Amino acid sequence: MFDDSLTATAFSSGGMENMRNRSELLSLVREKAVQRILYLPHAARQMMRPDRMISPREIRGVIDGGEIIEDYPDDVRGHSCLILGTGDGERPLHVVCAPKDGYLAVITAYIPTEENWQAGFRVRVRK
Repeated sequence: MFDDSLTATAFSSGGMENMRNRSELLSLVREKAVQRILYLPHAARQMMRPDRMISPREIRGVIDGGEIIEDYPDDVRGHSCLILGTGDGERPLHVVCAPKDGYLAVITAYIPTEENWQAGFRVRVRK
């Protein structure tokens, strides 16, 4: 479903160090998700929107099988990241989350659009 041809370009600015850091962050995200997942109020509202209807099972699938496409080390909520994965019917999903002590905080979740994303929903469209 996703076009992998631009994946290297999407991560090229950080080189191998960036890829290694993302791999470590993804491992930490998955470890914290095993402990507990906390859906922040904004995430719950976004997931329940009638045009989205994103289930906790889909969020778990994105965390377990997705890839980090953006890293936010300086986020005011703490180090967080954007994960791309697939939900029901292979629809693309984005999940923004932050590993915390003892749990994973899900900040938001949404269905990316081609209007705002390119390269298989991995790279933001610059406007």
